[in-house]
Amino acid sequence: MSWAMQCQSCLPWGSWVQLQRSLSRSRGTQAVHVCGASVPGTAGSCFLRKILRSSSISLPRGYVVHQGGSGENSVQPSSSRRSQSQLRNVASSGAIKKHQKSLSAWFSHQPNEERQFGPSFSLDAVHVDPVIRESSLEEILKPSPDLTIQEQLQQPCRQVISLHNLFDVDACGRQVRNVVLYGTVGTGKSTLIKKMVVDWCHGRLPRFELVIPFSCEDLSHSRTPISLRRLITKKYQHLRDVVPVLGTSNLKVLFILNGLERLNLDFRLAGTELCCDPNEPVPPSAIVVNLLRKYLLPEASIIVTTRPSAVRRIPAKYVGRYAEICGFSDTNLQKLYFQMRLSQPGCSGEGSREGSSAEQENLVEMLSRNLERHNQITAACFLPSYCWLVCTTLHFLYFTRTVPPTQTLTGIYTSFLRLNFSGEVLDSTDPTNISMMKYVAKTVGKLAYQGVMSRKTCFSEDDLQQCFEVEMKTESELNLLEVFRSDVFRFFLSPCVQPGKEHTFVFTIPAMQEYLAALYVVLGEKKTLAQRVGKELSEVIGRVSEDVAVVMNIISKVLPLRFLPVLFNLLKIFPRYFSRLSGKERDAIAHTMAEELFKEEDYYNDDVLDQINSSILGVEGPMRHPDEAPDDEVFELFPIFMGGILSRRNRAILEQLGCSIKNLAAFEIAKAMKKTVIRKSHKGLPPSELMDYLFFLHEFQNERFTAEAVRSLRTISLTSVKMTPLKCSVLASVMSTTCHEVEELNLTSCNLDSSSLRTLFPVLLRCKALHLQLNSLGSDACKEIRDLLLHDKCVVSSLRLANNPVGEQGAQFLAEALARNRSLTHLSLLHTALGDRGAEAIAQHLAQNQHLQELNLGYNSLTDSAALRVVEVAKKHEALDKVHLYFNDISEDGKRALHSLRMDRDGVRALVFLTAGTDVSDYWSHILSVVQRNLPFWDRDRVRQHLALLLRDLESSRSQTANPWRKAKFLRVESEVKKMLGKLQDGTL
Repeated sequence: MSWAMQCQSCLPWGSWVQLQRSLSRSRGTQAVHVCGASVPGTAGSCFLRKILRSSSISLPRGYVVHQGGSGENSVQPSSSRRSQSQLRNVASSGAIKKHQKSLSAWFSHQPNEERQFGPSFSLDAVHVDPVIRESSLEEILKPSPDLTIQEQLQQPCRQVISLHNLFDVDACGRQVRNVVLYGTVGTGKSTLIKKMVVDWCHGRLPRFELVIPFSCEDLSHSRTPISLRRLITKKYQHLRDVVPVLGTSNLKVLFILNGLERLNLDFRLAGTELCCDPNEPVPPSAIVVNLLRKYLLPEASIIVTTRPSAVRRIPAKYVGRYAEICGFSDTNLQKLYFQMRLSQPGCSGEGSREGSSAEQENLVEMLSRNLERHNQITAACFLPSYCWLVCTTLHFLYFTRTVPPTQTLTGIYTSFLRLNFSGEVLDSTDPTNISMMKYVAKTVGKLAYQGVMSRKTCFSEDDLQQCFEVEMKTESELNLLEVFRSDVFRFFLSPCVQPGKEHTFVFTIPAMQEYLAALYVVLGEKKTLAQRVGKELSEVIGRVSEDVAVVMNIISKVLPLRFLPVLFNLLKIFPRYFSRLSGKERDAIAHTMAEELFKEEDYYNDDVLDQINSSILGVEGPMRHPDEAPDDEVFELFPIFMGGILSRRNRAILEQLGCSIKNLAAFEIAKAMKKTVIRKSHKGLPPSELMDYLFFLHEFQNERFTAEAVRSLRTISLTSVKMTPLKCSVLASVMSTTCHEVEELNLTSCNLDSSSLRTLFPVLLRCKALHLQLNSLGSDACKEIRDLLLHDKCVVSSLRLANNPVGEQGAQFLAEALARNRSLTHLSLLHTALGDRGAEAIAQHLAQNQHLQELNLGYNSLTDSAALRVVEVAKKHEALDKVHLYFNDISEDGKRALHSLRMDRDGVRALVFLTAGTDVSDYWSHILSVVQRNLPFWDRDRVRQHLALLLRDLESSRSQTANPWRKAKFLRVESEVKKMLGKLQDGTL
């Protein structure tokens, strides 16, 4: 036995089984020592020549036998030194360097979802190691108490160990060779392994001279026997010169087995035979088992990553250390991740570097304050994957200058699920092989949908049992539920942090509830028992009836049984009838979408993009008192996600996740939506609700449907909607599906700037009436407006720029546009800080214009010379008949000159006062309404002074007339002015 063990330990390159069989047939009694060689002619020292001759043993190919100088089983010292020297040369050769370069390029490669952040993002640039805690099998098997988020944050993480120290000696001083690194979905196992490999490639993991990573998902797809040597060289061809020395040297090798839950391993000898020969072809699972048994390459180190449910597949005696990835259990790690991620140079895209940097710092600061409050986002960011989702969403909300067709909010969430689940089955040992995402859609999606319908975000244990356990009927279903609880549950649901609700659960990210509810509905999981039975029966009858009908038609030609084919043809009616029922089901999906999209109780909420922003960054201001009644829950993303899931790109990704939505189903739902969604959109929508509707059309990504929906939008009012770069891009993208003219586009008080106007340029060209008041549009924006008005396809006839800091330079750009524009008839520059020079510029170019009919230059600090200059040009203008000059610095002489204007004689009317000589002006109510409407944005003291001047002018004109009717009109107008002055003094206006 001792001899056999000695031979076994000396046979890392040969087949122990073959040699043992050969020796059992031999009659020689001399001891042997066998060494394997990768290349013929190179081997160690062995004493086999005589025994091989006597027993006729044929060694496997690659073995070379040398006769020694003594009869003992010992290797010659000179040969050993020569062999070790050769191995060191191999280890330091270019083969491993090529391997490092190849691995670095492969593992540094980021998926498409990462590249939307810009080229500067990489594992070297942005990576925060999650907390790793040393664990034991007993801790894994015994249930742990559910701690609240506050308790988890306050509880120090014990037995923390770094990634580079996983192979240190254990508590008993034994060298650790096998490490099991486990964690639930989203804790960052794969990213951590990527970082480990990249660190080794750059010399930051000196413990190991060679790292060989394997994907267990890749290995699980192969059933063909293969040797370890061949497997390594098949995956990494650069190692073909290194592989022969594995196991015969002190080369420090690390095998990485990522995703062990994908493999079905059997450690029983009856299931997986022992194999210590790297040349022996065996199934890949057998290679993994023997590596972990330390029967194959016993000196190699192995790190295994897996989900908690699969930890027990490896017997504890083969594991040197268990380590659990705890994610970002420290809030400071979350802050560090966001700081690094959001402060990267490539994050903000285009635009001013200084402005973008300030916005990035502001985002990080707001996010940090929200994390310090221990809000629900703190619980979500325990998982590094959710930190990624938060950063991606913020990038989408703040730094999206143009919207590619593939970039939607639904697409971000779908891609996020693909990154975390990537088509994984829930349990590889279950015969159903149900995908993890499909299981989530059926169970968690049902919970999410019920919550949306009942306007509920917190769920009790009873709620969870009704969704997860009520239909448990078989052992397989119960096993799947246990795996789900162990591996996936906390990815979607976490304990609530609100006081008094610690024992309830909420969705880790609020929007995920609406996404899963939408997926549940669109997948058709919302069926009654009759619908489910009917579908299955329809499929069975549909398959059987056609075959039976063909057979009976043949028989009926021989036998007089002609009624039988008729009977079986009647069976075909059932599938057709059921197809009509399924069509009604799709009508119901479209109806649900329309009802949720146009709920009147949600009309005056913030738009959905602002709601998402608030859920991430929090709401600035005093915190809500615990006893204060909470606001009603809002689920306006639910119908938008339903539309987004139906887009072709998202359906393709969901297909990879095991959630199939057929093209025909998507087409029929879209067809049904035309009868519901478009019809309901014809009624007037409030600005925030209209923005949600436009965002829905963008997410739907159906150009024909969007074009039909947009054609009905002749008037678009987005007043007071904060038009971020993303919203401007969405509006431009949706409106680009048609080329129809828009009667009116109201973008008053929408936080527009020059870049916003550039984004909206194609839309603005098609608008007849354009309202851009209260947007802080300066000279840069006026340059964009000049280019807009000079465009040959511009149809803008009315342009309102009131209460914008246009200034002298901006007036110059607008004047240049007036000179050559042919569409503009009404231009309002009320309260735009023009000054005399700005008005002079307008007057200078006004003479070249032939189409302007009304010009408003009120409240611009114009003096007599500028006002009279504008009026003189207006007298000669062919079409201009009305000039607004009220609330300017015009003297008494200027008043008299302007009072003398007559429409019938001069062809123009100047609206300066509330009087017209000895009568009340026909436009007095218009002037007062303009003042009242703009008062919140004007200097109140200056308005008070002007109103006092108007009042004195009214009193003076009243005293000059003897007509009692006119006096009564003067008194009425005076009372209105006095009332306005009184409210100004009281502060009630």
